[in-house]
Amino acid sequence: MATFNMTAIPPSAPRTRYASLALVGFAQALLTAAGMPGDRARDVADILVEADLLGHDTHGLQLLATYLQHIEAGHMKTQGEPIALADHGAVLTWDGQNLPGPWLVLRAMEIATEKAKTYGSGTVTIGRSHHIACLAAYLKRATDQGLVMLLLSSAPAGASVAPHGGLRSVFSPSPLAIGFPTGEGPVLVDVSTSITTNGLTNRLRKEGRRLPHHWLIDENGEPTDDPAVLAGAHKGTILPLGGLDAGHKGYGLALLVEALTAGLAGHGRADPREPLGASVFLQILDPEAFSGGGAFRRQMDWVAQACVDNPPRRGFERVRLPGQMGLLRRARQLASGVELEASILPALSPWAEKLRVALPAAL
Repeated sequence: MATFNMTAIPPSAPRTRYASLALVGFAQALLTAAGMPGDRARDVADILVEADLLGHDTHGLQLLATYLQHIEAGHMKTQGEPIALADHGAVLTWDGQNLPGPWLVLRAMEIATEKAKTYGSGTVTIGRSHHIACLAAYLKRATDQGLVMLLLSSAPAGASVAPHGGLRSVFSPSPLAIGFPTGEGPVLVDVSTSITTNGLTNRLRKEGRRLPHHWLIDENGEPTDDPAVLAGAHKGTILPLGGLDAGHKGYGLALLVEALTAGLAGHGRADPREPLGASVFLQILDPEAFSGGGAFRRQMDWVAQACVDNPPRRGFERVRLPGQMGLLRRARQLASGVELEASILPALSPWAEKLRVALPAAL
């Protein structure tokens, strides 16, 4: 299947495989040694490795070195609880207190699921969360229960994406995700509202490589594939989803994310910056409370089948549902080992030595 994503970019070096449980244990051990309670460390480790299993390796263990730096600097708190700012039955708002993002989101999912089973819909917004990692890594936990999940995140301290037609960055890549079950398997959508991500551009810049297309503009508004325009004294930006031609669509979606995350949580770009923080919108919907689970499945099964049975155009092997390739990759890597991007363990080795945690053994 032809597609433009990070897998279309040749890897910088051969990748080594590791058992997924060994990677989870390694990440948990590092976080625990850094001062995070064991149960919270396991939640963070699970979500990071789940991202690598699905193939989102810019948002998996690649993030762990930064998380450890933020714990050491006091930017990520390891102790304490979120503060409830508002609770109106089906709707809850937290001040996340800069606690670990994956732990906060998993706790919010549990609460939103309980609310959805009572009210049909449960929504939790979180201001001042720490970074929440890969959005797709959460969705299957909801779809496995026959539920629909929406998850959106913005980074108030981050500005690397310009509004369509502009020269200066305002937004972060501001991802949005949705998951729902079908007879063909779950649909797992996870897209940024920008045409590429900070994680990928940072990686390619450090390796002296370029993007596959002109997904950036430099400080003069000229399109470029060189991620160096985003660093140092340069004032380049990432383009919104849709690029030069249709970036108004990504721009509109970025505004939607801002409204549902920062706006509803009450914390965002109007506030003082906090390193690698996030504002989050999470909603769980129970189809049983609407037209009923049977009606939902009938409609979505028809749509899913119409997609996968669609004749592929030239260059495509077949039409797949969003998330299908990730789930196939996940199953393969659970069986034969996770292929880690070559730069990840070298970045974690100094932390492993400092915290006296053994590196995972390659398969």
